[in-house]
Amino acid sequence: MKIQFPRNFIIIILLIFIWAPNYAQNTRITDPNSIGWYAFSANIKLKKSWSLHSEFQWRRDKLISEPMQNLFRTGIGYTINPKLSVRAGYAIAETYNYGDIPLNNLGKQFTEHRSWQMVNLNDKIKSFEISHRFMLEQRWIGRYSNAQIQKEDQFIFSNRFRYMFRVQMPLKGNTMADNTPYLAVYDELLIGFGKNVNENVFDQNRFAVLLGYRFNSKTRIEGGYLNQIAQLSREVEGRNVYQNNKGILISTILNF
Repeated sequence: MKIQFPRNFIIIILLIFIWAPNYAQNTRITDPNSIGWYAFSANIKLKKSWSLHSEFQWRRDKLISEPMQNLFRTGIGYTINPKLSVRAGYAIAETYNYGDIPLNNLGKQFTEHRSWQMVNLNDKIKSFEISHRFMLEQRWIGRYSNAQIQKEDQFIFSNRFRYMFRVQMPLKGNTMADNTPYLAVYDELLIGFGKNVNENVFDQNRFAVLLGYRFNSKTRIEGGYLNQIAQLSREVEGRNVYQNNKGILISTILNF
């Protein structure tokens, strides 16, 4: 099965990446933060084409000293063929009060529950490995009805669509063999939709440039620069608020 995307499709996606973060640039408030995201993921192969996935992300503000978000994601996957796989599961995130303008309007931390579904397409052009990841998320976001209570008493439902384009290439040889360093670049666009989405139809854009090392088929690590642009779901003084978060991303990926 050969998977190819039309050139016009790629051009449209790239235009969205360029346009979305700059939308309403003259009327927005920007909140810059220095972030560090530290991730660990493990994939366990079961019988035939089935696998289990687990992932923990320790996201920090001021690179490492202040809490930003803890995210745990788990799911089950099925490999249809070497170029096409699907996965679905559950995630829970705890988001803290960080930045000059916190995500929660009361400045409180909050819990979010998610169910999610993912389709991943892989291809290779010469030494370049290319992937397209499409994801849907159903989100239940914790809210407080007043400032006096200590725990969320409401969970607001919303939907989100995510598309990630990633390309990587070995820095030694033409294939991703054992003991091979590599370079990876990705961009991910996150779009909210549904009746409970407020200002942040454009929810986020994430761009990263990473250096990685594949020890063997079971273990690899990668780290580098991360830029996250995220729009808050509410206005402040009648203006949209965007976080411009820059920092580092370090990931460990295990396959069993």
